[in-house]
Amino acid sequence: MATRTGEIFNFAETTDPCIKCAKCIPVCTIYQVNADEVTSPRGFLDLLGAYQNGNLELDKNAKDIFESCFLCTACVEVCPKDLPTDMVIEQVRADIADKFGIALFKRVFFYLLRHRTIMDIAFKLGYVFQTCGFKIKAEQTSIKPRFNLPLIKKDRLLPAMGKTSFLNKYPENIENGGKRKVAIFIGCLANYNYTNIGDSLLKVLKELEIDAFLAKGQKCCSAPAYFTGDFNTVDALAKENIEYFESFIDSVEAIIIPEATCSAMIKIDYEHYFHDQPEWQERAVNLKSKIYMATEWLEKETNLHEILKTRGKNDVLVTYHDPCHAKKMQGVFEEPRKLIKDNYNLVEMSDSNQCCGFGGVTMQTEKFHFAEAAGKPKAAMIRETKAKYVSSECSACRMQLTNAMFEADVDTIFKNPIELIADALEK
Repeated sequence: MATRTGEIFNFAETTDPCIKCAKCIPVCTIYQVNADEVTSPRGFLDLLGAYQNGNLELDKNAKDIFESCFLCTACVEVCPKDLPTDMVIEQVRADIADKFGIALFKRVFFYLLRHRTIMDIAFKLGYVFQTCGFKIKAEQTSIKPRFNLPLIKKDRLLPAMGKTSFLNKYPENIENGGKRKVAIFIGCLANYNYTNIGDSLLKVLKELEIDAFLAKGQKCCSAPAYFTGDFNTVDALAKENIEYFESFIDSVEAIIIPEATCSAMIKIDYEHYFHDQPEWQERAVNLKSKIYMATEWLEKETNLHEILKTRGKNDVLVTYHDPCHAKKMQGVFEEPRKLIKDNYNLVEMSDSNQCCGFGGVTMQTEKFHFAEAAGKPKAAMIRETKAKYVSSECSACRMQLTNAMFEADVDTIFKNPIELIADALEK
């Protein structure tokens, strides 16, 4: 039970206080699709306690169980003891990775995340050749495999690759008047796949006359590696990002991020990850006050509402899905709704807080049957709203929900709230 620095992680600090009240079980995403006490927060904690005491071996069965958690933090939200079940599962996944290794396809993926130039080349080649193996679907933002691929079934949708990444499309400094300035952390999916999110954010900042610094030295936030247990990759990426942010943080009002998972990783999980590296933990904490989700900062710190109200309101119905890493981890849920309601009719789905079922790299590949099952009720909720658009400030949710709606034949279109705002400003 050793972390990367050799310090023993104490699972008992989280597992022992559990009072077995079972409030976590009804809201648990994996339990909803696999109703087994073992794969529930209470079950996870019992097993981790046994592991701490030397009564559970990390065999393939235990590996399978601990990799079945979606890390949606729904259990943390309702726990009367505020036990961070997600954090201890992330820690045990590092032990699992140390013992069993990490699958080759994941190692290749994480290698690309650590090397931006190689990633740029890979995605450029992917864009050129994607039509050879995929059909373009869903308003050019998704692709469907023409044949079965390893770990990817033929009938699912994946995000299409953009012609040019967002960070390579624009100069690093974009002047919009010089009165104010923010940095943008774009996230990998928005940088390479859903590039209109970044385009839209720049349109919003131009309207507000706020200069944009695209922070081209940014690396992946490391969330995919963190949720998989590849702590070597997390260590490298997190430290590089912190050092880079420190180099310009005093010259900008904020670092705004139109991605819930990236924002939560940088603002919250970096601090948790560096629990045994106090110097780096302090440096991560020092940056927190300037890290914002994009809608959070725009709604609280600008006059965007006033501008949007001059564009008038239309009859288009929009429903909103709360990303787990936005509402549960950062408390961001009112801000995007307030901005959307300036120009659209917002209709709430029956449970906007329920996890969509993305769950990370392992869940989207080796355990996709769980992700697929978790996506079905969300697609049904979206259908019931009869909304033209479903919105969520998270590209992982976008990828998951787009496929869930495709499989359920729901014709609602997914747009990040930043895209909806930019559309409204153009009127």
